[in-house]
Amino acid sequence: MNQHAMPSIRSMSAEEKETRENLAAFYRLCHMFGWTELIYNHITARVPGPERHFLINRFGLLYSEITASNLAKIDVDGRVVDGSDAPVNAPGFTIHSAIHIARDDAHYIVHTHTTEGVTVACSEHGLSPHNFYGAQLHGQVAYHDFEGISIDLSERERLVKSLGDSNYMILRHHGLLTCGETAAAAFFRMYQMQRACEVQVNTMKMGRELRPLDEAVLTRTVQQSQTAVAKGFDKDHGFGQDTYAALIRQLDAQCLNFRS
Repeated sequence: MNQHAMPSIRSMSAEEKETRENLAAFYRLCHMFGWTELIYNHITARVPGPERHFLINRFGLLYSEITASNLAKIDVDGRVVDGSDAPVNAPGFTIHSAIHIARDDAHYIVHTHTTEGVTVACSEHGLSPHNFYGAQLHGQVAYHDFEGISIDLSERERLVKSLGDSNYMILRHHGLLTCGETAAAAFFRMYQMQRACEVQVNTMKMGRELRPLDEAVLTRTVQQSQTAVAKGFDKDHGFGQDTYAALIRQLDAQCLNFRS
């Protein structure tokens, strides 16, 4: 990669620098948790300000190589606007651009192809609510039918319609997607859904059906989860922020230079 083609962090606004650091950390955390697909897939963030600009990984880099300065800044059509020669997988931005355009609250979007996520996405009934993690997501997960590799811009309208106002979506036969107003929220939602998929797949491996939970219990669990978010463990920092901050401390302790 041509280092001279990278934008200077020092010349950026404090808001963009913070967004870049949060997004670079997000990539490193997905690498740490094994939610990667070689050089493919994306996590995107909207750059603060009036322009409809977004940050995305340079195509060809592993998630473990992402830093705040080597993220590419693009417009809604996937064109690089930061003056660099960054290679960008514009077709891979199709899903993200659709949601960024339609949802002002979706500042961060992450899409994964984990084995457990794709497995559940291929199952007839999708995500089961009948485990600790799935119960918290009962009734909150949207679904979008597979239309082939997501490079057709005409699919964006249908994808947005499928998502609605949900922050969790399963792309059938494809993978998982979450979004949030902050990197912490988008990350923590992906963690919830990934854990639900892992437990579901491991239960399926036993060759037995999941032990069902009553609808009343599921409803109460969702209410308890939402109450905990509103009044509980991270009330001062927003959904998932305490967890995200702890994980960033772990990245810093490992001297992973994602902030550069």
